[in-house]
Amino acid sequence: MPDPESIKPQTMECPFQKKFPSQLNRDDFFFITLAYNQAIEAWKLDEVPVGAVICVDGQIIASAHNSVESSNDPTAHAEMIAITQAARALDNWRLSEATLYVTKEPCPMCSGALIMSRLKRVVYAIGDPKMGCSGGATNLNELPQTNHRVEITTGVMEEECRQIIQAFFQRKR
Repeated sequence: MPDPESIKPQTMECPFQKKFPSQLNRDDFFFITLAYNQAIEAWKLDEVPVGAVICVDGQIIASAHNSVESSNDPTAHAEMIAITQAARALDNWRLSEATLYVTKEPCPMCSGALIMSRLKRVVYAIGDPKMGCSGGATNLNELPQTNHRVEITTGVMEEECRQIIQAFFQRKR
């Protein structure tokens, strides 16, 4: 039987420091900063540093980071995990009053989940021109056949979130 210590994910040193925004101003910057802190946690577990936070009426109901490698689950993106947590917290799969804050533009799978969960709004820091499907490579939100549109805001904390992603992949090469 394997030693329980060998099963635990190994932590890695992250050169980026968490940020502690003022609780007095719960705006887009505040919540994306918390998502950024989740991205740092992902880095420490050798996961692609993407973090997500979902709030309703200024209250956090979900927070997550990528866990694809540690769970061996290709669907364990920060957004997917946070959406599942939020649906459980609200006891409702319709997240029509919720806002998702995420450090990188959602991929095709996650962009589909944004629409399917009826999220009200998505705020992401950096676009992804190769795989982003909320305005980067394409925009699933603009398909004429869909029955729900997500309000999208981009660029909040863009530089910090770009730096952590780029540094992570430079370290991998």
